[in-house]
Amino acid sequence: MSAQIAGVVRGPLTRLRALGGGWLQRLCLLLLVLFVLVSLFAPWLAPQDPTFGGLGAGLAGPSADHWLGTDQGGHDTFSALIEGTRTSLAGPLAVVLFSTVTGIAVGLFTAWRGGWIDTVVGRMLDIVFAFPALLLAILAVAIFGKGMTAPVLAMAIAYMPYTARLVRGLAVQEKARPYIAAYRVQGHSAMFVAVRRLLPNIGPTVLAQSTVNFGYALLDLAALSFLGFGVQPPTPDWGAMINQGQAAVLQGEPLSAIVPAVAVVLVVVAFNVVGESLGDRLAGRDS
Repeated sequence: MSAQIAGVVRGPLTRLRALGGGWLQRLCLLLLVLFVLVSLFAPWLAPQDPTFGGLGAGLAGPSADHWLGTDQGGHDTFSALIEGTRTSLAGPLAVVLFSTVTGIAVGLFTAWRGGWIDTVVGRMLDIVFAFPALLLAILAVAIFGKGMTAPVLAMAIAYMPYTARLVRGLAVQEKARPYIAAYRVQGHSAMFVAVRRLLPNIGPTVLAQSTVNFGYALLDLAALSFLGFGVQPPTPDWGAMINQGQAAVLQGEPLSAIVPAVAVVLVVVAFNVVGESLGDRLAGRDS
């Protein structure tokens, strides 16, 4: 029996070691897995309804009923932190998915066609590069109203050039390799060669870049919610929680602002560490 238990424990640890990297990379990966699991099971993990509060319970300190105290509106900080994991991770995920898919399509198309198409698309990407993602998101809110849909689409457009430029550069290098010419001589279509043969070879590097982009997108969306343009109360969100907790800091109960801020920092750092580690391994700089 003990041998079976030891095998169950060693199995995941062995697979984790196989990913490579040092203890910091593994710790960050475990941290990201933990946050993802929390976001998936948030409704069952939150001990209280984070949208239910009362002025009489506002700014309460940590207790058996409220592990991290309450905010100014009497909402349970711990429950809001757990529920806020869903919105705080869902937004960046949508940004990364949209920007990665469109960036791959644009990068492959321009690399394969080349010529004036590559030049024109490259200049268009330069124009998008000139606008910070947060600025585009604020402009989208000004035009379409507050919420998450417009900012997510605006940020996805702002992040798309990063993936498109990376894919274009990698695809140009791969296109010059003999195996690409061999497939084309065999009569395979350009779509087949680009998507089924070239893309899998550059996919891991694109994944590493997307992992880093996720952390930056989370930070931008949290800043947008902090400014009051993103997720609107009473929906829990880490950025909005930091904004609402500013008054609590001045009144001596800083947990409602500090805890979500720490969560944002941990997730952003973890995604950057994992993304950089993956990029180093693919480049052969990690033993």
